Amino acid sequence: MGNRGKVAVGGVAVGLLLWVLTGSFLIGLAVVVGIPALAYLALDPAQRRRVRRVGRKELGR
Repeated sequence: MGNRGKVAVGGVAVGLLLWVLTGSFLIGLAVVVGIPALAYLALDPAQRRRVRRVGRKELGR
């Protein structure tokens, strides 16, 4: 399993755990989606360009 597969499985596991602990699917979903989005927004513009460029290179393999 590749890195992206491991990250996806981990994200699903965290989402399910939060769903069970909070009792609300929407809170778990907001945390699972919100944390990576906030981390991306915390990057400066040069770092964001680098992340986008690396992502495109991996897609073109």
